[in-house]
Amino acid sequence: MATTEDKPATKENTSSWKDSIYNPRTGELLGRTASSWGLILLFYLVFYAFLAGMFALTMWVMLLTLDDYVPKYRDRVPNPGLVIRPNSLDIAFNKSEPQQYSQYVQHLESFLQKYNETEQEKNEECIQGEHFLQDDTEEMTKKACRFKRSFLSLCSGLSDTNFGYSEGKPCVLLKMNRIIGLKPRGKPYISCAIKKDTPVQMHYFPREGLIDQMYFPYYGKKAHESYVQPLVAVKLLLNKEDYNKELTVECKVEGSDLNNNDDRDKFLGRVIFRIKVVE
Repeated sequence: MATTEDKPATKENTSSWKDSIYNPRTGELLGRTASSWGLILLFYLVFYAFLAGMFALTMWVMLLTLDDYVPKYRDRVPNPGLVIRPNSLDIAFNKSEPQQYSQYVQHLESFLQKYNETEQEKNEECIQGEHFLQDDTEEMTKKACRFKRSFLSLCSGLSDTNFGYSEGKPCVLLKMNRIIGLKPRGKPYISCAIKKDTPVQMHYFPREGLIDQMYFPYYGKKAHESYVQPLVAVKLLLNKEDYNKELTVECKVEGSDLNNNDDRDKFLGRVIFRIKVVE
């Protein structure tokens, strides 16, 4: 039991603890008066306002050095990658079951909408075999050359809305990634090969898998709003011997100075995908 002498000490300790939070005699809160707290808040308000102003000024100066139409640095990816549509590196389906290949057909049809005749009529009929240079024009918005889906013939989805999947002879579309200012030398074309003992016949559209020079250079998303990448369609003429087997297909960009054999990047100028058709 606490003695009479202990009680004043206990009260004094409790009072001292409460006063450390708020002292009614001096009006201090956590050991500081209202004016002291006000000066501290004012200091931090000015300090952080100064930091925000410096950040905004730095961003404004940096934005003044940027061009809305051309990136400041363009040396990270000197060569384009090669990609396929439908957007899958593993294509497998039963040609007798439409629900298994409908996703590929729908993806191709959706992708080719911007290549429709009505869309491409807005673009220019360019001279084949020459780069479509527009560096000397004052117009910031550049013109684009036409690439109609009809150029893809049997793989256009116009005459065969199933793109050959229903007959076990599927089409795949290939395109190079966009790189601003790219002007490949030579006559680039796409060539594909299947890794098996007996070769598989393929049809290329446009003829011989050519990528015409008139689709280069690309001037950027904002300057080249109506630009579409040239495509190469490959129709795999599989037969019964090729069905029920997983076939590995490798496609490369050939005939130009574009790199297609970099071991560090297997998608640089080439792409490898697998396909299996079940009958």
